[in-house]
Amino acid sequence: MAARSAPNCHLRLEWVYGYRGHQCRNNLYYTAAKEIVYFVAGVGVVYSPREHRQKFYRGHSDDIISLALHPERVLVATGQVGKEPYICVWDSYTVQTVSVLKDVHTHGIACLAFDIDGQRLVSVGLDSKNVVCVWDWKRGKMLSMAPGHTDRIFDISWDLFQPNKLVSCGVKHIKFWSLCGNALTPKRGVFGKTGDLQTILCLACARDELTYSGALNGDIYVWKGINLTRTIQGAHTAGIFSMNACEEGFATGGRDGCIRLWDLTFKPITVIDLRETDQGYKGLSVRSVCWRGDHILVGTQDSEIFEIVVHERNKPFLIMQGHCEGELWALAIHPTKPLAVTGSDDRSVRMWSLVDHALIARCNMGEPIRCAAVNVDGTHLALGMKDGSFTVLRVRDMTEVIRIKDKKEAVHELKYSPDGTYLAVGCNDSSVDIYGVAQRYKKFGECVGSLSFITHLDWSSDSRYLQTNDGNGKRHFYRMPGGKEVTNKEEIKGVHWASWTCVSGLEVNGIWPKYSDINDINSVDGNYIAQVLVTADDYGIVKLFRYPCLRKGAKFKKYIGHSAHVTNVRWSHDYQWVISIGGADHSVFQWKFIPERKLKDALHIAPQESLADSNSDDSDSDLSDVPELDSEIEQETQLTYRRQVYKEDLPQLKEQYKEKQKSGTSKRRERAPGNSIRLHFVHGYRGYDCRSNLFYTQIGEIVYHVAAVGVIYNRQQNTQRFYLGHDDDILCLAIHPVRDYVATGQVGRDPSIHIWDTETIKPLSILKGYHQCGVCAVDFSADGKRLASAGIDDSHSIVLWDWKKGEKLSIARGSKDKIFVVKMNPYVPDKLITAGIKHMKFWHRAGGGLIGRKGYIGALGKNDTMMCAVYGWTEEMAFSGTSAGDVCIWRDIFLVKTVKAHDGPVFSMYALEKGFITGGKDGVVALWDDSFERCLKTYAIKRAALAPGSKGLLLEDNPSIRAISLGHGHILVGTKNGEILEVDKSGPITLLVQGHMDGEVWGLAVHPYLPICATVSDDKTLRIWDLSPSHCMLAVRKLRKGGRCCCFSPDGKVLAVGLNDGSFLMANADTLEDLVSFHHRKDIISDIRFSPGSGKYLAVASHDSFIDIYNVMSSKRVGICKGATSYITHIDWDIRGKLLQVNTGAKEQLFFEAPRGKKQTIPSVEVEKIGWASWTSVLGLCCEGIWPVIGEVTDVTASCLTSDKMVLATGDDLGFVKLFRYPAKGKCGKFKRYVAHSTHVTNVRWTYDDSMLVTLGGADMSLMVWTNEMEGYREKRPCDSEESDIDSEEDGGYDSDVTRENEISYTIRALSTNIRPMFGIKPHLQQKEPSVDERPPVSRAPPQPEKLQTNNVGKKKRPIEDLVLELVFGYRGRDCRNNVHYLNDGDDIIYHTASIGILHNVATGTQSFYQEHNDDILCLTVNQHPKFINIVATGQVGDLADMSATAPSIHIWDAINKQTLSILRCYHSKGVCSVSFSATGKLLLSVGLDPEHTITIWRWQEGAKIASRAGHNQRIFVAEFRPDSDSQFVSVGVKHVKFWTLAGRALLSKKGLLRPLEDARMQTMLAVAFGASNLTFTGTISGDVCVWKDHVLCRIVARAHNGPVFAMYTTLRDGLIVTGGKERPSKEGGAVKLWDQELRRCRAFRLETGQGTDCVRSVCRGKGKILVGTRNAEIIEVGEKNAACNILVNGHVDGPIWGLVTHPSRDFFLSAAEDGTVRLWDIADKKMLNKVNLGHAAQTVCYSPEGDMVAIGMKNGEFIILLVSSLKIWGKKRDRRCTIHDIRFSPDSRFLAVGSSENSVDFYDLTLGPTLNRISYCKDIPSFVIQMDFSADSRYLQVSTGCYKRHVYEVPSGKHLMDQAAIDRITWATWTSILGDEVMGIWSRHAERANVNCACVSHSGISLVTGDDFGMVKLFDFPCPEKFAKHKRFFGHSPHVTNIRFTSGDRHVISAGGDDCSLFVWKCVHMPH
Repeated sequence: MAARSAPNCHLRLEWVYGYRGHQCRNNLYYTAAKEIVYFVAGVGVVYSPREHRQKFYRGHSDDIISLALHPERVLVATGQVGKEPYICVWDSYTVQTVSVLKDVHTHGIACLAFDIDGQRLVSVGLDSKNVVCVWDWKRGKMLSMAPGHTDRIFDISWDLFQPNKLVSCGVKHIKFWSLCGNALTPKRGVFGKTGDLQTILCLACARDELTYSGALNGDIYVWKGINLTRTIQGAHTAGIFSMNACEEGFATGGRDGCIRLWDLTFKPITVIDLRETDQGYKGLSVRSVCWRGDHILVGTQDSEIFEIVVHERNKPFLIMQGHCEGELWALAIHPTKPLAVTGSDDRSVRMWSLVDHALIARCNMGEPIRCAAVNVDGTHLALGMKDGSFTVLRVRDMTEVIRIKDKKEAVHELKYSPDGTYLAVGCNDSSVDIYGVAQRYKKFGECVGSLSFITHLDWSSDSRYLQTNDGNGKRHFYRMPGGKEVTNKEEIKGVHWASWTCVSGLEVNGIWPKYSDINDINSVDGNYIAQVLVTADDYGIVKLFRYPCLRKGAKFKKYIGHSAHVTNVRWSHDYQWVISIGGADHSVFQWKFIPERKLKDALHIAPQESLADSNSDDSDSDLSDVPELDSEIEQETQLTYRRQVYKEDLPQLKEQYKEKQKSGTSKRRERAPGNSIRLHFVHGYRGYDCRSNLFYTQIGEIVYHVAAVGVIYNRQQNTQRFYLGHDDDILCLAIHPVRDYVATGQVGRDPSIHIWDTETIKPLSILKGYHQCGVCAVDFSADGKRLASAGIDDSHSIVLWDWKKGEKLSIARGSKDKIFVVKMNPYVPDKLITAGIKHMKFWHRAGGGLIGRKGYIGALGKNDTMMCAVYGWTEEMAFSGTSAGDVCIWRDIFLVKTVKAHDGPVFSMYALEKGFITGGKDGVVALWDDSFERCLKTYAIKRAALAPGSKGLLLEDNPSIRAISLGHGHILVGTKNGEILEVDKSGPITLLVQGHMDGEVWGLAVHPYLPICATVSDDKTLRIWDLSPSHCMLAVRKLRKGGRCCCFSPDGKVLAVGLNDGSFLMANADTLEDLVSFHHRKDIISDIRFSPGSGKYLAVASHDSFIDIYNVMSSKRVGICKGATSYITHIDWDIRGKLLQVNTGAKEQLFFEAPRGKKQTIPSVEVEKIGWASWTSVLGLCCEGIWPVIGEVTDVTASCLTSDKMVLATGDDLGFVKLFRYPAKGKCGKFKRYVAHSTHVTNVRWTYDDSMLVTLGGADMSLMVWTNEMEGYREKRPCDSEESDIDSEEDGGYDSDVTRENEISYTIRALSTNIRPMFGIKPHLQQKEPSVDERPPVSRAPPQPEKLQTNNVGKKKRPIEDLVLELVFGYRGRDCRNNVHYLNDGDDIIYHTASIGILHNVATGTQSFYQEHNDDILCLTVNQHPKFINIVATGQVGDLADMSATAPSIHIWDAINKQTLSILRCYHSKGVCSVSFSATGKLLLSVGLDPEHTITIWRWQEGAKIASRAGHNQRIFVAEFRPDSDSQFVSVGVKHVKFWTLAGRALLSKKGLLRPLEDARMQTMLAVAFGASNLTFTGTISGDVCVWKDHVLCRIVARAHNGPVFAMYTTLRDGLIVTGGKERPSKEGGAVKLWDQELRRCRAFRLETGQGTDCVRSVCRGKGKILVGTRNAEIIEVGEKNAACNILVNGHVDGPIWGLVTHPSRDFFLSAAEDGTVRLWDIADKKMLNKVNLGHAAQTVCYSPEGDMVAIGMKNGEFIILLVSSLKIWGKKRDRRCTIHDIRFSPDSRFLAVGSSENSVDFYDLTLGPTLNRISYCKDIPSFVIQMDFSADSRYLQVSTGCYKRHVYEVPSGKHLMDQAAIDRITWATWTSILGDEVMGIWSRHAERANVNCACVSHSGISLVTGDDFGMVKLFDFPCPEKFAKHKRFFGHSPHVTNIRFTSGDRHVISAGGDDCSLFVWKCVHMPH
């Protein structure tokens, strides 16, 4: 018996010797109370030097490795290692947890830091990405996370002088982070030339953006911004591990053992070398420093803590010491004094005083020590060593007595005999040697019985025997001193052992778990006096057992604190203490033993019980002294709610099956039926496994649940209303304190909790994401703001929610057994209780975690199963009902008393103002006073008490009561039998609702001419139900067996019932009395049917695979149908009563002749023609379509055809009821689907007149009645059905623009590859051949000529130091929409191109830019709310959704000052394609380009993601909030329109329903606008506009445009709607139309652009003006009054723009692009002056030197020369077949050079006139020509080619010039080449996949700009021959900058974009003179 319960004594941690200095840093601080906080193993320690006292924080479950101190210096944050590590924030004064942060990191938490006001905490993980995470720690909420670095991060700190900035450092890096929105964006520190790139170990931030950091080589690096500005060399001679900032300055500590103090500007103050002080030693290494006033704390690698007073710095004071590196195994206790001795692999042996808590002696040995022993009189100390020797020391002065080495392997255990004569030494070579003490340790004997290493030894009290344990777990006995093994068990029996430290043996059997054969218990020690045993194991746990404990799996108390393995544990000599030592944590724990005393004295244990159950009575065996579980509870605990298929899996499964079946479904399928059904009444209440789920609402209705339905029952009218938001079983229900809202939790893979309004039956919030399998208990807080829930996953998690926001506040693992109830404290919202199997826990919230304490039972009670719980009249008092019928009364966590309340379990309790009600299995309701002293009244639930108004019959007396609640003068009672009763205070009982009880319900029959039906169930009852408005159970009778089927005779007088034992009976349908019964079969009777007409025959089908046919009149069996290979599932008669149709479990459809039973074969075509009396078959051609796409997973279990043979209703295993048109031919027919049942629907039947459908739920035992609503009869009410499985095959229409937008793939800049197909070796990788005439250094030769002819020789040359973006010509209209908006009352417009947002002033054309995006912007929207004026959101392209800097993101910014307000890093991989603000402007909606097209809602100011959900499997183009809503929005896309609601954190969607309109098909939807009273307009690909009311299509505005409607805009002030589409301009039509609010009338506007078709991509309406963005990159303003068009912005339509040239003298430039136009731009006037359409793609363009002619090279090989003045063609020629890449006039205007991709350059002499005959060409060019430049004297041409080679040719001969010296002397007129030694430095390291595309040297000849494939413009000095030259970078373009030029006078740089078709004009900023 003893071992069955845990011992009643306790251990309390009193002292920990040690400090973790190894592998950790910066973990030692002064608190505000001048205490010292640090950690060791898994314990946080707060040490008070004044009182020499320690307090412990024990909330961690594994080693702590990081610590941060809150700026107020009271709170501490610590992080641990482990698979799911967490961070605890705790109070150093009370050592209680304040907050727990979890569920983000893996592996461990490496660093922590608080920000300056202590509100936020940053943590760094140990995972492979070293994730950095920022927390709002009080709320336990993660604000932001990002991958930290690819290598370890060692330190992180907030910048205390700049908000939202952090710095982290680590292996070879330092990063400067900024936090905006939810985005953490790093910039790497630039080491530059100032210091070596090396590992940075620690850092501290200072004012003026200065950061000081300590490096691995001992230098201090000083950073300004992100640049290294200076280094302080030799600050330490080795790595600087710790840096601490305080008011006076900085302290640093290093590996060299020195502490240095610095002032605030980092000038040295003083040095303290600890190695030189009296306590110092060689190799001392500092890991942590803390400087506070005149005290400095120092922590060392070897686990010491020093305190130094600054003015006596050579006398450091040792506060703490411990063992250092290496494992700690040796422990010995002094036999007479309170001393303990430990020895470790660090080769030191140390003696500790247990009274003074101090180290009193220490001695260093030569070898690692593995074990120790002190002899009986305390004079000798023996130490066993790792090398096999042992040494004996004198205890008093630690001098050596002797050293003996007999062995080669480690000595693991040694012990002196009790009489002091012998020493036994156990070795790892499996032997024990015996030495004589007095004989100078001469060897006396050897014990050699073991086959494995020796682990433990014990001597007998008389020193005559020795017992050993070895590594095999074997136990051996030896006679002493010879060492002969004792094999006779009898001899050992009476031996008394002097000590017990063995882990195997009968007396300690119980320390091993029942089913384990592992050797993970390292040490035990028995305390004979108190009869307790203490054990130490590999999991860091110290346990107390009763001694002796004989039976395996004994109960224990456990204590945590050590990290991994506890290697040894011993009682002190007087049993006052237990000493345990940790292997890897090198620490020594001293526990105070508290013997059995009264409960009151145990109070001081409670505070320590913080997080883990330190005193938990967990153990592996079941509690054997607890009474047997009550049968009902046992039944319930065995229920599993796991499903093979959860409803959440359906979409995925469907997708998979669709893939498989792509080919199959070509046939056009029937439409869904016109009829629909509506749930009308449900008979049933879920009481068999749920409790306390029945309440009165505010207005006295009754709310409860059954199956997947929340029911609101009105008892006056006997009607029900339903909440149908769940899709699987509801398991729990709670009511809001105001009684108007209800929370229900359901079963599911990711189960949800719905909070809904009982009035409107609308969901207010849906919570999910933290439970698995299901939610079994919920409860509201007293203020109604919070909700607690418990799950049925393995650890029964408990979650605390802020339900309105849908946020999880806290989460914890509840218990390993089932939790039945969760209750929130009505007085303190942060407290709650959970109760369940052997479990009562009291929780309080701590940040993101909950801390639970077990109820403390003491001697009063037993650890019983709790079935219900409530709080009492103060926050301390709680009451719980047990499975034994008691009520337990709790104060705080202590059980105060128990009261017997019921016979059998107390299932339900309810607290009143002054008292309680309880209900139990005994069927009694008891009323109690407020302290459970007296029972005031009892009500027994009996048939006799039933009142006349009851809606049914009570099946048995005293049914088990499962729910009880009070209100409106009545007591509401729910029973296990599925009844709901109302008990009047005076006694009468009214039955309101009832359903079937246990077991499944399968049998259903409807009466042939009355509105009644019969059901029969496994609960052994047959029931008759009234389906008319009285809705009640008319009759019931008990059967001897359960039944599965029943049937009325055609005249309705007889009811046949088939039972589960193979018998069936016929009963009188009125009285239910037996008429006759038969028993011919063994297996279940599965279907039973009377033949039609007179009902002459009865067919009885069974699971034996037979159908028996009986003659009803003669009661004889007249035929047997044989031939089915499996059990029979359904049978139907034909009208004549001559033929039976049969379905079997093997999916056979068979036919038999009646009454003989002969099998018939009928072709499937004929089956239809036969008139069937009923159709309940699920097989055959007629109902092929009822099988779902995922037919393999789910079965259709039942069907029933209406009498007019139009509609087939089916029920299936997933709980769906569906309606199909009959016959349902072709696979996967279309249907309407209804969810109300949970799992399988077992039967469906139409009533005799088809007015109702009755359905049965198998496991949910409910009978549901649905009313049938004919086509055309439809109230305006939300539709409760969904469309069919496979989306329609019809295509959604086609348009080239739409297709392009849908299929475009966006590359991110960082991954872009070369746009030109170049090949060969890049210039910076080519080997240079040394030229022949390397000149001598001092040369007589003339000076080298200029590389480049300079045009502004007169002025002093000034280099260009910066480029500033001044103008952009371009707008992204080709694949983006709704991206042009008015701002500032129409003065400005805002739009985007490439990666910049542009604010363009309409009057002046001036532009300003938002340039913070690092990649292309895809969408833009403006916040319309007056509170957020000029706030813009833009979304960009990105890579993976990994929260790193390349992840897609949304920027919210102020359009006027361009300040970034928030950055949202998204979980949309690829990019963000649509953004929209809500009505209040606080929420932002975004849509992703990821495969799921995720939709996310953000609270953008905080950067918080509220909700996210997969949107559609095809592209979504636009999603917009309703202009008056913060919760409703609409998304449109490819064959898709969805209407969304945000409820809490959940997004609910409804597909648009096309049904009401004939022949409406789902088209691709492109745009959306809104009207009043929930109207929505969507523009389609065909040009129609659909008008939706709620989510139902109500009309179509046909051909609103002739082509796709790409853009729609709702004007908020007057509700008018603008649409924009793709149209050919015509008289009547126009691409832009302005409509009235209902889209009935419109006015069209033509855009006078001269294009063949106008394609509008964006519309917006301001005051009297409409703003239009087109596909052709124009932005046009149209006047509403006069329809005048004003083009504000022009751009190239298609790119790349290859050709670019600037005018020789004026601020003009020309561009030529793929769109076949050449355009002339004016920089000063900021506009396009002219454009020429060439009809072919243009590739290159060039001005003549005077600027009077322009040459244009085309993609088709033609070139044209125009006269600038008249734009007339002067001449044209086509000598080549492929692209002209560059064209150049010679500086003397004589020659024209034309370079093409035919590897050629042709020369033309212009003086010969416009005939343009080729005069010569250049030979052997190795690849296509890229750029060409003439020399200043027009005699040479340099050509750069596609194989990275540059050649020089003579002009006009075309001869190749090879002489390098001659080439070096040429002065060039221009330089645009990307090749050549002069520009070697422009090629970057990262150019494997991408090229530099273009370059241009300034007219001054000293600056160079380049453009590359990454979209960067770079500025270099010219020439730049060194590789990887220094440069400045300018971002803005999309990938591929194709060309770049300086304007005359170097005033501007023009860059041309490839992907973005945009031209950027950059202003040059010259250096001042």
